[in-house]
Amino acid sequence: MAKTSPVRQASRSLIWLGVLVVALAAALTSGVLWGSATVAPKLGLDLQGGTEVILTPVLEHGHSVTSDELNQAVSIIRQRVDASGVSEATVSTQGNTNIVVDVPGRLDDATKQRIEASSKMELRPVLIAESPATTSFQGSDGKSTPYPTPAPTLANTPTAKPTNPSDLSYVTPYLQAEFESFDCSSLKDATTNVAPSAQPLVTCDSTGTTKYLLGPVEVQGSDITNATAGMISSQQGVTTGQWGVNLTFNARGAKAFDAVSTRLNGYYVAAQSAGTQDPRSQFAFVLDGRVLEAPQMQGIITGNTSQISGNFTQASAQSLASQLKFGALPVSFKVQSSNTISATLGSTQLLSGMIAGAIGLLLVFIYTLFQYRTLGFVTILSLVIAAALTYAAIALLSWQIGYRLSLAGVAGLIVAIGFTADSFIVYFERIRDELREGRGLESAIEAGWKRAQRTIYAAKTTNLLAAVVLYVLAVGNVQGFAFTLGLTTIIDVIVVVMFTHPILRLLARVPFFAEGHTLSGLDPKALGAVYRGAAQFRPAASVGAGKIASSSREAAKRQTIAERKAAELAASGTRSNGKDD
Repeated sequence: MAKTSPVRQASRSLIWLGVLVVALAAALTSGVLWGSATVAPKLGLDLQGGTEVILTPVLEHGHSVTSDELNQAVSIIRQRVDASGVSEATVSTQGNTNIVVDVPGRLDDATKQRIEASSKMELRPVLIAESPATTSFQGSDGKSTPYPTPAPTLANTPTAKPTNPSDLSYVTPYLQAEFESFDCSSLKDATTNVAPSAQPLVTCDSTGTTKYLLGPVEVQGSDITNATAGMISSQQGVTTGQWGVNLTFNARGAKAFDAVSTRLNGYYVAAQSAGTQDPRSQFAFVLDGRVLEAPQMQGIITGNTSQISGNFTQASAQSLASQLKFGALPVSFKVQSSNTISATLGSTQLLSGMIAGAIGLLLVFIYTLFQYRTLGFVTILSLVIAAALTYAAIALLSWQIGYRLSLAGVAGLIVAIGFTADSFIVYFERIRDELREGRGLESAIEAGWKRAQRTIYAAKTTNLLAAVVLYVLAVGNVQGFAFTLGLTTIIDVIVVVMFTHPILRLLARVPFFAEGHTLSGLDPKALGAVYRGAAQFRPAASVGAGKIASSSREAAKRQTIAERKAAELAASGTRSNGKDD
């Protein structure tokens, strides 16, 4: 197979770069015309302002929130905000109790619901249920059937110390009267329905159609490490066509849930044997004092995974999974206030940042023209193309994933100017080194590129790893800096591979550069080349006889004993050969 010429390879690279630029421009244009995209990237909280939501804990009388609980709640709420696609949002504490959530721009309904649903998740056993249940835990028998749950008669229930959280001894006449008189519609007027974790709770489901009397908390929502929605499969691995929610617990939650499932499944088996139904086989997921679901325990669940099955649709299963995954706050919160806030830095600081970037870019232009003469224009064009690609990428990311450019992100772009110029400088200096060695320009470009590639890739890999680590470990504005730094690093490699190197390959065919014009920046004489072309070395310098003899004597002094004897034997052999002749 014939090898493709450098000119053809360069042309292909430039064509593909043009396709990339056109594709980005077309995507952004279509987003502006037919979508919600904007030509300018969205700005962060520090440059545009946004919405501030203050959350305050809801506590039982005499209780207080600890710093560990507050920090854990901050972490979970931050996950909720991030999961909604909002970037550059900040979540912090205020004093020793409140949590402040600052979201850039207008707060959309989905994000608002995630923040305001900042509730405490609890898993409680069901003591009494007023209406039929429609969900169940998937047990070993694979069954999932609705069943009625009539409330048991408690007139003769003895008042004694309960032996477990499902013990009906918890239901005193007073609590039974409270349950019977409880109106589910009253929950609409309450921010939360709070009961101490060690005491029963009277509440309803989120629709207000089923009333529950629940036992004490047995598993905390914070013990749920993951929750996903998916299709249920039979024991043979065949999809049943029904949606369910898969739960994963930590070690503490798995141990507690194992004990709960064993007890509740016992109630289920006993009721099945007697031909009756027992609501105590249900286990309720309680969020913000309301029951999300109360599935029936139709099997003993061991290990750290479980599945909730029932009359789910895809939307309801995904909604429940999201609530279970992000609803596990250690303390229940309510919204104290929600206000619009102005930009903390404003357009003046943004303008200052842009001016700083322009000055830095101008200085790079001046330096490259001074150092590399006409070749410096290649650097300028490369930086212009990199800037265009970066702008288009940030604008598209603002539209697609809600990315917002903060002042820290602008700083990352400014820093990237120097990092991008480094690639060109490394490449150009490698070419100059090859010219100093006597190569022609085309050969110097190919050899210099091979040497420069390793250095450029190593440097950019280091920059990218640093950006990724910083993005993962940091939060808020620092993530914005890391994001732009990583993005510009990738674009830098694209530009130097698909534009800078191909352009130099083409310029090598231009006489102005190929012949080493003084203003080209590639003049071998100006670079101090030792020789030029093949077999054109410097002439050997003449050395006098005295200096040769002195050098021989000096070399003889540095000989070892073995070397000296070998030399003497060689000399005597030469003399013997001379006599024989």
